[in-house]
Amino acid sequence: MRVTPEAVREEHARIRDRAPVVVPILNDTRDRLGSLFGTEVDRVDEGTYRREVDAVFADGEVGVNVAGYAGLLRDLDVAGDYPGFVVDEVLGRELAATIAGGQPLSLLAQATFHFTDVHVDRDVTAEEDGTGAGTAGADDLDAALAAGFQTRLPGWEWREGESPFAVGPER
Repeated sequence: MRVTPEAVREEHARIRDRAPVVVPILNDTRDRLGSLFGTEVDRVDEGTYRREVDAVFADGEVGVNVAGYAGLLRDLDVAGDYPGFVVDEVLGRELAATIAGGQPLSLLAQATFHFTDVHVDRDVTAEEDGTGAGTAGADDLDAALAAGFQTRLPGWEWREGESPFAVGPER
């Protein structure tokens, strides 16, 4: 794999174009988590997702890492799939964390990735590889994009307003 500025631009376009697949996974994740935590979580539309993809890639240092993780997951395939379970999980977790940003959101995105991934069906989300089957990492790529962006985007009540734990001179 060679990551160049052109490769990053191409990955940016691919991730933006995944909106019709990623946004339903993202919203399903928000619905499931909202039910578990007894809260309503705002839905995300494709336009909001695409704008946030643009924001992530506007930071070149973040964009190059997102492009690298996404490219690795897109191409990752392991004979029999299961022996590669760990590597696609690690890459997916790190991609979600990179998209979400710094702590505590990156840790939350990693946990959300695993929650999301168990609900993503490889056969539904895999990109065609020319043989009619997707790669082992394709579902992890979609789950990581959904987990990272759902964590990064507003819509959770606990993230609205100032934190009650903030300390400053005027508090």
